[in-house]
Amino acid sequence: MSSCVSSQRHHCSSVRRLPAPTSRAGWHASHFRRRVVSLRATRAEAPSSVPPPPVGGGKAAAAVQAEIVEAAAVWCAAHGLVVGDRENPRSGTVPGVGLVHAPFSLLPTRFPASFWKQACELAPIFNELVDRVSLDGEFLQGSLSRTKQVDDFTARLLEIHAKMMAVNKKEDIRLGLHRSDYMLDSETNSLLQIELNTISTSFPGLGSLVSKLHRTLLNQYREVLGLDSERIPPNHATAQFAEALGKAWAEYNNDSAVVMMVVQPEERNMYDQFWLINHLKESHGVTTIRKSLAQVEAEGQVLADGTLVVDGRPVAVVYFRAGYAPNDYPSEVEWSARVLIEQSSAIKCPSISYHLVGTKKIQQELAKPSVLERFLDNKEDIAKLRKSFAGLWSLDNEEIVKSAIEKPDLFVLKPQREGGGNNVYGHDLRETLIRLQNEQGEALAAYILMQRIFPRASPTHLVQGGVCFEDLTISELGIFGAYLRNKDKVIINDQSGYLMRTKVSSSNEGGVAAGFAVLDSILLTDE
Repeated sequence: MSSCVSSQRHHCSSVRRLPAPTSRAGWHASHFRRRVVSLRATRAEAPSSVPPPPVGGGKAAAAVQAEIVEAAAVWCAAHGLVVGDRENPRSGTVPGVGLVHAPFSLLPTRFPASFWKQACELAPIFNELVDRVSLDGEFLQGSLSRTKQVDDFTARLLEIHAKMMAVNKKEDIRLGLHRSDYMLDSETNSLLQIELNTISTSFPGLGSLVSKLHRTLLNQYREVLGLDSERIPPNHATAQFAEALGKAWAEYNNDSAVVMMVVQPEERNMYDQFWLINHLKESHGVTTIRKSLAQVEAEGQVLADGTLVVDGRPVAVVYFRAGYAPNDYPSEVEWSARVLIEQSSAIKCPSISYHLVGTKKIQQELAKPSVLERFLDNKEDIAKLRKSFAGLWSLDNEEIVKSAIEKPDLFVLKPQREGGGNNVYGHDLRETLIRLQNEQGEALAAYILMQRIFPRASPTHLVQGGVCFEDLTISELGIFGAYLRNKDKVIINDQSGYLMRTKVSSSNEGGVAAGFAVLDSILLTDE
């Protein structure tokens, strides 16, 4: 899951969270200090958003905007671009109850075609890198050895990994469904990686739908908008993720086995998951069951031959859409389930080693000189990866820590966490670094410092709960990647669609599920 790097050039004292999805027609004024605006938007210098062009003034413009917003909301309801309504307590547990449209941008965001091509070309290289690093258990254990002393969650993951190493557990069939997140940095005019997600890469389903929504709106209002829908790149993330899961299931070679999706007990983003489940069934004939970690522990067992059986069904593939954060392990029951899964012969997406590759500390280690060469041979591929790396440092670097204390707005302090809402910025960053230095302990190892990325902000129309409002926003592009390997045979190594998220520029975080951002798509430009 993503923890988006903020792009606000000046520090905000508090995170500005977008209003939570709601079924009501509007929100209390205190939820946002904005007003619904006409289609006549003021363009910032070199904007990345696509505000609707003027179609007349005043009431005429507002009427056209209202029509587009209504058409978009109807499309969402008719095509399943929905999430659970937080106002309804049953919306995270009972399918079909308490639905609202997912938050979305009214129109796609402009994105230079050259950077789009660069991001897509990086996907298979990162896929291969994850696989190579996952096989080096000593590197993973050594790189995270200090972190585990001060981070209980990472320590538990490493403990499971060490157990698998001790019994020489081999994962002959390895499946990765990844997402690498990027922002365009206006300071350097370059595409820089925020993070690489190797577990619970969400929104292949709804992300694909937003691209279709925007293409539909651009075609339906072509005369008004004057935008070419063909410049929205195809987004087949749902189909490609389902294909990877289906082929992994086939490699397991047990026709009676199922795919098991590990989910959180309450999941308002379940419809993103159901899009994938339905596609897997309809296109590949594969059945999926959804289970929480607690249910796995209660209903699961590993047979003598290594087969994982849950609720009486053999499991071919375990696809984690939970298990990435401490909150997913409220008791020893959940940890027991994770160990049970790792001990089995089921294909894990991700395995414990793939999971660890996605930690912030490993990202920082891979950015060190000569480390990529340990895992990759192709010099061109290595150069392409390094070109996308933002500055990444451990807190052992006293010079960088000093710089971060003096100029905290140029850095982001990141713990080993996924899911949004965990990073430290500005004044809080300075205070945290000073405190950690004064403690003189191992706590420094729980964090990394990252260069702060500054994309251009531009006015964008955002829609939540049927209400459209304008704000200055920045966007983050996530490129999905699918990787499937059986021993020495690489079966799939592809870029597999994308996820565009847009958020108000005053927010330090960027997760859609966490309530900070909206779903978006891209409109390729020649800029």
